[in-house]
Amino acid sequence: MAEKYEDESARHDFAAAPNLERLDTVEPAKEDNPNGSDLELGPRATYIPTGAAAHLSQEHRDYLMQRHGTLELSPLPSADPADPYNWPEWKKLANLICVAFHAMMTTFIAAAIIPAYENISLDLGVTIQQASYLTSLQIAVLGFAPLLWKPLSNRYGRRPIWLISTIGALLFNVGCALSHTYTAMCVCRAFCSFFISPAIAIGSGVVTETFFKSQRGNYMGIWTLMVTLGPPGGPFIMGFVAQQTGNYRWIYWVMAIINGVQFIAYLFLGPETRYVRQGVHHQGSAFKQEYLTFGRLDPNPFSAWEFVQPFVLFKYASVFVPTVAYTIVFGFCSVLLTVEIPQLFVPKFGFNAQEIGLQFLGIIIGSLIGEQLGGRLSDLWMNRRAKQIGKRPQPEYRLWLSYAGFLLAMVGLLVFGIREEQAPQGHWNVTPIVGIAISAVGNQIVTTVLVTYAVDCHIEHAASIGVFVNVVRSTWGFIGPFWFPDMLASVRGSGSGGIMAGLIFVVSWIPTMVIQWRGQRWREHKAAVSGKETEGQVAPR
Repeated sequence: MAEKYEDESARHDFAAAPNLERLDTVEPAKEDNPNGSDLELGPRATYIPTGAAAHLSQEHRDYLMQRHGTLELSPLPSADPADPYNWPEWKKLANLICVAFHAMMTTFIAAAIIPAYENISLDLGVTIQQASYLTSLQIAVLGFAPLLWKPLSNRYGRRPIWLISTIGALLFNVGCALSHTYTAMCVCRAFCSFFISPAIAIGSGVVTETFFKSQRGNYMGIWTLMVTLGPPGGPFIMGFVAQQTGNYRWIYWVMAIINGVQFIAYLFLGPETRYVRQGVHHQGSAFKQEYLTFGRLDPNPFSAWEFVQPFVLFKYASVFVPTVAYTIVFGFCSVLLTVEIPQLFVPKFGFNAQEIGLQFLGIIIGSLIGEQLGGRLSDLWMNRRAKQIGKRPQPEYRLWLSYAGFLLAMVGLLVFGIREEQAPQGHWNVTPIVGIAISAVGNQIVTTVLVTYAVDCHIEHAASIGVFVNVVRSTWGFIGPFWFPDMLASVRGSGSGGIMAGLIFVVSWIPTMVIQWRGQRWREHKAAVSGKETEGQVAPR
């Protein structure tokens, strides 16, 4: 019966109801996709617009009413229990927690050794600066490795990639723990970063594949929160591990154990979210489709285009502008504060690894507070507007919340810089950490709002948006630590805070205002131009 429903629902795409308002998808431009397939949601995947419910079969309508209690769903699911939109909420949430935790581990692993730089340098006979390259190396790999993982996950599904990712990271974390030369540890760190990297980019696609549009702000926020918690969470926890065990190599052993637990969790709580809706015959029970299918889900052949396709998103202002705006804030409020805290606080206050780890508590608390404002409030904001105007508001309406995030990030960086500079030598006080917490609130609001906005504007590029954001963010995160210390040494904390606040205002705040003002018009113009070009390519009959 599920197969019948699926074949039937696949025919009820937007073309069958041309006069209905299409709320949930955006037609990809032909020039972005030379093969004419939807690379994000699947070359054989279509989403049924909300208004098309009137054209569904009675069986399909009855199934959706029984499962969801309403037909006001965007997008409309198929009538197959294996369709992730039809999963019970606990199942969706369990899977999201696995993926979001996985995303956190990508940056967690990179930052975990920060409190132990001095121990690593003494053990391996290198400078502290060279020890810091073990983190920079992983950041660089994290930026570009997902370009390979995304096409593979599109063809073979997300579940096999998660399993390979966690077991690979486990093996190379063990390799790091057993490495006794700097070169060997660098190689193992690079491969560990390569294997753990998929979730930091593909996670946004998983949220899109499992949650309805009205829920995406909240659940996208969970994923972005965990990504944000990685950089402070690693040093915070592993500072205790390094100090209490007396051997920094236990950092690697603990991370390997965590990877093993992730692998087991995916076996039981990570069903397949890649559901191809058109042109593929779904066979077997829902359990078999979700947990036991490890073959090729999408028969479409690979193309070299897929591996570079995320870079095409540079030409979409509604993706490029929020990505850059978010990246600048993330670079200062997360990367700088994470990397520079040891270099600032160890010489000034004489902290050990555990005491350094405790300084990251401000980022963690601030991020948790920010997520409540950026995620849940973001959805409430959009849903309230939808009730007022009787239809789904344009994605730009969500951007109003980002300005509070920019302001808090700027204020927090100023407080941190000024109070760190004013602190007497050897006399620590909590005020710089308060500034860190304020900036973390702003960072998390900006992260959730801007990433969700980009996905809402171009749902057809949901997975690639995650990859694109990750490339830009990781590139900036890799470059920043090379000049952050010089800035702090030259103009000290107060001057650095002013520079960072000014850059956020110029590069993040103002462009976001422009995209809120013009974004809808630009998208409509590009869609009209793309439509004309497509018509011009049609051969005369």
